[in-house]
Amino acid sequence: MGRDRDEAVKSRLTQAIHHKLEKWFPEKRLFLRSDTETRFIRLMPETQLVGWAGAVVIVGWTIISTAILLMDSIGAGNFRAQAQRDQMIYEQRLNVLSAQRDARAEEAVAAQERFSSALAQISTMQSELLAVEDRRRELETGLEVVQATLRNTMQQREEARAQVAALTDDGNGGPSTATISEEAESTVDLLASALAETTAERDMIASDAAFALDHAAEMELELRLLQERNDEIFRQLEEAMTISVEPLDKMFRNAGLSPDSLISAVRRGYSGTGGPLTPLQFSTKGGAPDPDAARANNILDAMDRINMYRIAAEKAPFDIPVKSNFRFTSGFGQRWGRLHAGTDFAGPIGTPIYSTADGVVTHASWSSGYGRLIKIQHEFGIETRYAHLNAMRVSVGQRVSRGQRIGDMGNSGRSTGPHLHYEVRVGGSPVNPMTYIRAGQDVF
Repeated sequence: MGRDRDEAVKSRLTQAIHHKLEKWFPEKRLFLRSDTETRFIRLMPETQLVGWAGAVVIVGWTIISTAILLMDSIGAGNFRAQAQRDQMIYEQRLNVLSAQRDARAEEAVAAQERFSSALAQISTMQSELLAVEDRRRELETGLEVVQATLRNTMQQREEARAQVAALTDDGNGGPSTATISEEAESTVDLLASALAETTAERDMIASDAAFALDHAAEMELELRLLQERNDEIFRQLEEAMTISVEPLDKMFRNAGLSPDSLISAVRRGYSGTGGPLTPLQFSTKGGAPDPDAARANNILDAMDRINMYRIAAEKAPFDIPVKSNFRFTSGFGQRWGRLHAGTDFAGPIGTPIYSTADGVVTHASWSSGYGRLIKIQHEFGIETRYAHLNAMRVSVGQRVSRGQRIGDMGNSGRSTGPHLHYEVRVGGSPVNPMTYIRAGQDVF
């Protein structure tokens, strides 16, 4: 009895719900006619309610998914545009610094030439001054000899006059007084003329020496001003070198690479010498090293370091492999208990894929779960991998450059949709590619 009553209550409740639903979803029949018979399918209100609810859920899920995809696409586009603007600004800044560096280098060379010319002039003036001083001393010595000779002559003339007077008094014969007097006066006139010429030459030498001293003081002032100008030029060049070197040094360290080891490796491959970056050498005649030469060589070393950094940056994967609009779908790290050894960039099939550094293609064919795979071997033991490609535009053994198109994005291998799986391996071990990409975006 209790069971019959419960069933009756359920039946009445079902009928009440059915009558309510019929107001919104009246019963419909779908007729199916063939050549021999006609059949129909009855669509109850409950069936229509379930179908309507399912349709609402599907439409709502579609709208939400579309909105999420649009937001991700817009965000990725804005990120790429901002990165490009930052790159353009930094390139302009590097160009300005490079122009300033070249101008400062030219000014330093010109200043060094003026400095060398001033040193040569001062050296010449010093030599002339020493020669004048030696000549003055010689003339003073000669003048003293002439004066001594003149005194002796005057004394001899007096003695001769005394002898003449004695002979005259004694009445003895001998040279006449007039003859001796004429000879003495002639000798005195000759000595007086020589003394006047010596005095005039001494005065001229003293005047030349005074002029040389005054001119030497002017040259010393000009040399001091030139040295101050050189110090200012060297300071500006040193600041420019510091500003240029520090970001590059930070980029390599952030990527886990030793700048000193990289520069040593690059220098071994580019070991030629000569040209504007050859160290300056100034003769110090056996003295201590010239400080200006040391500062100039330090600046040239910094310029050489920047050049080495530029070469190393082309050979390390600091670029991004996808330059069109894309979406990051999976990063480096553990995923479902396994290591995901790279970064995934999702985009349409056929999106261009570019090499992130100079290198040599070591693999360009199908590879199991990777699908169409390209491997590029770079300097410093670094290898990059580009997987799930739709097309490959390079072959094994081919040398590629940074930014060169090597393939097209695809969905080959074990893949759930079109994307690029990008890996960076150092010494055979995978590392996070974003470490290199972010380090490069901070500079380039």
